Amino acid sequence: MIFQDPMSSLNERAKVGYIVAEGLYAPGRHVTEAQRRELVDKALSDVGLLPEFASRFPHEFSGGQRQRIGIARALVLDPKFIVADEPISALDVSIRAQVLNLLSSLQKQRGLTYLFIAHDLSVVRFICDRIAVIHKGDIVELAESEQLFAHPMHPYTRALLSAIPQPDPIAERGKKLLVYDPACHDYTAEAPEFREVEPGHFVLGNTRELEEWSKAPVLE
Repeated sequence: MIFQDPMSSLNERAKVGYIVAEGLYAPGRHVTEAQRRELVDKALSDVGLLPEFASRFPHEFSGGQRQRIGIARALVLDPKFIVADEPISALDVSIRAQVLNLLSSLQKQRGLTYLFIAHDLSVVRFICDRIAVIHKGDIVELAESEQLFAHPMHPYTRALLSAIPQPDPIAERGKKLLVYDPACHDYTAEAPEFREVEPGHFVLGNTRELEEWSKAPVLE
């Protein structure tokens, strides 16, 4: 798992080498000390850090470097599935792109699958193949990334997408911001179901809503 806060997720009293290798000490893993050092050095190199950094403490690194250490800690176990919980939200804007590009590169190199949790939809669009939109613990829409952005159906999804800032100031001033109101749903006659409206595109709603939402225009 890659944690949200690179400052509090690392043990300040432990050296980087031990932090990265901590998972290798778990019962059932028969790894020698030499093998452990080799795995740690490789994990650090894979995230763009020098192997010599293993002898340092977390407070000696910047926020972006600390998050790279957290990524190396996840990689050292050679996982196939990684939970990334808001991995860039605590970083400076200038560092976010570096970490995102690193995660994308590692994904391709190692064949990784990420469960990428984020509020920034532009970031989600960049790194995710499929997107699940969650409202108060319930998945209200699930689709391929480009399909979701091209044809959002659920009112909550459309409201989220309408709030994405535009790089063009003129377009930003002229865009229409949608506000989601749960009172728009009337489930007294029919309860909502999670249904496949288009191939690979699932939406939570009743029959009347799904018929209406499927005809909704594409957001500009």
